[in-house]
Amino acid sequence: MTAKAALQSMTGFARTQGADDRVSWTWELRSVNSRGLDQRYRLPSGWEALEPEIRALAGETLSRGSLQANLTTKAGKAPAKLTINRAVLDQLVAITKELETEVPAAPARLDGLLSLRGVLEESEDEESEEQQVTRRAAVRADFSRALAALAEMRGQEGARLQTLLQAHLERIAELEAAARACAATQPAAIKARLKALLAELLEAEPALPEERLAQEAALLVGKADVREELDRLAAHIAGSRELLAEGGPVGRRLDFLCQEFNREANTLCSKSSDVELTRIGLELKGAIEQLREQVQNLE
Repeated sequence: MTAKAALQSMTGFARTQGADDRVSWTWELRSVNSRGLDQRYRLPSGWEALEPEIRALAGETLSRGSLQANLTTKAGKAPAKLTINRAVLDQLVAITKELETEVPAAPARLDGLLSLRGVLEESEDEESEEQQVTRRAAVRADFSRALAALAEMRGQEGARLQTLLQAHLERIAELEAAARACAATQPAAIKARLKALLAELLEAEPALPEERLAQEAALLVGKADVREELDRLAAHIAGSRELLAEGGPVGRRLDFLCQEFNREANTLCSKSSDVELTRIGLELKGAIEQLREQVQNLE
């Protein structure tokens, strides 16, 4: 049985660091809401060739969101390579031999000669291609670690969003049930209004034909009937709950359902001929807007 995919938020942050004996580096990853997957990278000069690789890694991990990835590097002190200045050393050896017959002293020792200024010189050890490849792999691995940390944070935020979305859907379901109960009392009110309208139309001069009276009556009844809107609302609630149970990148589909929710709530309010039903419809629109605001954060 396949495990249910977790919901993911589109917002998150992650930071990783690494270093070798020559360079230290830091990755900072931020993601925010976006209609699709938008990737932006800021890499130091000389690291541009890394972008296609890490862009592919991000595309395998994230479905939506605006990703901003920054790499900063800092050069450390390269290990020194000691070399002997043969010209200076030969000159010192010649001088010591020349002075041996003139100055009574112990023979010059190697450690003494090497400690003299100019004999030993420091130079940077030239970096091999293998060392560069190793560093590149380490930097790429640290990007993968940052990406995994970002996905984990987005998952944690997604779990919090799921709780909020379920609560909003529960409130919408309660309001849909209240609207349905209120609408059930409407036939009597519609009947009374219809009788009053028919009385006015029958007294009109000249008298309206029966066909026209039937049309007016049908129009009044059809306009006041909100059962179809309530049935669609119930279907959207069930569909939204199924998407939350499905998990994964369902943000786009939930956003579409929010638009449909709002469409039915607007129609409900426009059809309502009852103060209480109108109040419920307006409260329903507010609950739907709260749902939509949270859905905007979902991958």
